[in-house]
Amino acid sequence: MPPKKCLKQGRADDLPRFLDPKHSFWIPDDRGLASEVHCYDRRAMVLLAFLAGLALVVGGATLTVVRAVGLWRQAKRIGGAFAVELSSFEERSARTERLLAEADRASGDLDAALERLKVSRARLQVLLGALDRAQARVGWLRAFVPSR
Repeated sequence: MPPKKCLKQGRADDLPRFLDPKHSFWIPDDRGLASEVHCYDRRAMVLLAFLAGLALVVGGATLTVVRAVGLWRQAKRIGGAFAVELSSFEERSARTERLLAEADRASGDLDAALERLKVSRARLQVLLGALDRAQARVGWLRAFVPSR
């Protein structure tokens, strides 16, 4: 709305009574007289400022909502990726536990086999000693056995 020409006789001292929101705001000329001034409606300016502020608030809220929805979608994607990686990690750790249990069982089996081997070697040593003693006792009889 373009400013209109307002005609008012009086001095600039009379200006404060025109600051009432019900009246137009008067701008005096350089001479201090308000004889011919441009005026504007304060209500229109307040309404314009309110609408501009409202537009900024609505725009900011819209931008915030759009960014929040994007963040929520991104969080869902990342959560899905984490779930896949965590399940993969869980499978690998279960396999590792299973292998460790098998290795522990195999280690026990190996210890038992080692004990059996020690007992068998001890028996072998006893038998070898007995064989050596027997050969020493009957070694003189070899002279009488024909050789081929």
